[in-house]
Amino acid sequence: MQMVGERQLPVPREVVWAALNDVDVLKACVPGCESINEVGERKYEVVMQAAIGPIKARFKGTMQISDAVAPKGYSLAFEGAGGAAGFARGGAHVDLAEIDTNNTLLQYRSEATVGGKLAQIGARLVDSAARVMADRFFDAFVKALQDAGASEEGVDSSNDDRSTKAQVSGFRGMLRRLKGGDPS
Repeated sequence: MQMVGERQLPVPREVVWAALNDVDVLKACVPGCESINEVGERKYEVVMQAAIGPIKARFKGTMQISDAVAPKGYSLAFEGAGGAAGFARGGAHVDLAEIDTNNTLLQYRSEATVGGKLAQIGARLVDSAARVMADRFFDAFVKALQDAGASEEGVDSSNDDRSTKAQVSGFRGMLRRLKGGDPS
């Protein structure tokens, strides 16, 4: 399975870079993510729930970030197992291009292989589910970036749901770090 896509994000490239390197932000935006814990330099254990067609499972795995060039992009490799549901492994590359000082183009390429019951349900269903998950991630990511910007400007977020408040809280810290000069 291969996927290629891009999103225009209404924030500076350095803010996008910081968000892509903040495990709290990623956890809040990845559909079904239960935890992301750092276990080594740029190596993480990930636990998430996923449903692909009739198969629902809890996947445990690892993610390793490599080739990081701030604030331009990085590569990552992942692998995970969901018990009887099967496994997934692959990689992705993310590039960030500055459109102007307040807008960033995020481009990604990913490749993955699945096995077990996941492979038996068919490539089209797996591809479709992966695209839906990617869309949900980027929708949440864009919303979180926008909400963080609005919160930094003093907009009341008291009507937001709990998930959005967690995202905004994480971004407030990220934005404070950026203003303090720490881009990572």
